[in-house]
Amino acid sequence: MASAAVLGLVALVVVVATWLWTAVMHHLLWRPYAVAKSFRRQGIRGPAYRFFVGNNEESKAMRVATANDVLNIRSHDIIPRVLPQYQAWTASYGKVFLSWTGYTPALCVGDYDMVKQILSNKSGLYNKPDPGPNILALLGKGLVFADGDLWTRHRHVVHPAFTMDKLKRMATTMAECAGEVVGAWEARAAAGSGGVARVENIGQQFVELTADVISHTAFGSSYREGKEVFVAQRELQYIAFTSINKVRVPSLQYLPTKTNVRRWQLTKKVRGTLMAIIRDRQAAAKDARGYGNDLLGLMLEANASADAGEQRAAMSLDEIIDECKTFFFAGHDTTSHLLTWAVFLLGTHPEWQQKLREEVLRECGGTKAPIHGDALNKLKIATMVLYETLRLYGAVTIIARKAAADTELGGVKIPKGTMTMIPIAMMHRDEEVWGADAGKFNPDRFRNGVGRAAKHPSAMLGFSVGPRSCIGQDFAMLEAKATLALIVRRFEFEVAPEYVHAPTDFLTLQPKCGLPILLKLLHQ
Repeated sequence: MASAAVLGLVALVVVVATWLWTAVMHHLLWRPYAVAKSFRRQGIRGPAYRFFVGNNEESKAMRVATANDVLNIRSHDIIPRVLPQYQAWTASYGKVFLSWTGYTPALCVGDYDMVKQILSNKSGLYNKPDPGPNILALLGKGLVFADGDLWTRHRHVVHPAFTMDKLKRMATTMAECAGEVVGAWEARAAAGSGGVARVENIGQQFVELTADVISHTAFGSSYREGKEVFVAQRELQYIAFTSINKVRVPSLQYLPTKTNVRRWQLTKKVRGTLMAIIRDRQAAAKDARGYGNDLLGLMLEANASADAGEQRAAMSLDEIIDECKTFFFAGHDTTSHLLTWAVFLLGTHPEWQQKLREEVLRECGGTKAPIHGDALNKLKIATMVLYETLRLYGAVTIIARKAAADTELGGVKIPKGTMTMIPIAMMHRDEEVWGADAGKFNPDRFRNGVGRAAKHPSAMLGFSVGPRSCIGQDFAMLEAKATLALIVRRFEFEVAPEYVHAPTDFLTLQPKCGLPILLKLLHQ
């Protein structure tokens, strides 16, 4: 009996081992070979697949090789620093090529018609890829990563909070928060030599400002608790960044490693803080005090008023928490970097700074006049400057979608599971689409609107395009306009001489060594 049991166990082990070996060989060896061969037959080539790691090692080596490169302050050619592997592979294989992220095929799609086909799809054919536990801890599974019916339900509830009439009411709050920062600079300049104030790293000031804005506009009277979420998310961002481009090992996220334990602690803190805020709002609503007029209140009100016969429209508490994570991080991080790069560009192009100043004084009034949403919407030059900033220094340099089924894209057959990589930063510098001055700062290209700025109507990808375009783009533009308006009507500014121009992709694009700015007080 004992020997029979042992033989049975051995047989089971052999069967399981054979199954595992077959599965491993299929995913790590045979499938990559078959996929690469299929693409080659269609004229799509790329760097050779390497067992298990794909092209991760050579990609990392190219990034390391350019990590210490410094650009001329007038150069906007950031590609060798942030996407050197894509630049090299595009030069060798063209705008559409195949590379490998581990054992997952990744099709670089640098063709605008193909990109439009991906981003305009409404059938769920191109989904957001699983970002992994570290990025999910930071952003939650809100609108950014939700797909299918989950995305539809979330969009239905969240959208009412981001209509322009609601956002314009928040413009005063945005301006008040920015006014405190500008007022502090003004006091320093007035007390300094020649009316000049030096800001060592204006990007960090904008991070704190936009966190303050989102804390007030999203959480209203609970903004202090919102700032606690901001602190935790900054650490989660660092954890998420260090995990990028690593081959993901199944189940590793559940082991009590130092990083995992810290991520669990921070996730618990963020969830607990947000849950307490939401519970307070729900209790206030029961007492007939309402949910509040901030973003959270508007979202909770829309969720509560969902048609009782359409339960799919309502979100659970955990889903609401995920949306809070999403709009809190996206609402402050991307806007802070938009402002940072806008100030950099205006600081190195004084002629555009003066044009913007004249427009602000004309539409918004002098330094004592309050800032209103209606006036901000009239700032055409500000809009042009911000879109050109997004084109050259957009927060996201590349976006990914995963094919949910075998499909055809621009005449190319793509197998299920293939990642489609859209190199936004490279496409925004494509001279065939944007013209010979694609590498230059020229806000005039947007004078007739985004759709006419380039040869392709969907060339501007700063906020994405199609049904999944950024729901918070009007919020970001309004906040950026309010802040720039307050700055330019009070100061002339320039980039400090010791600034090191080395844009770096730290989940979002930002200056590697910070952005020091000299502010000179204007006498009006």
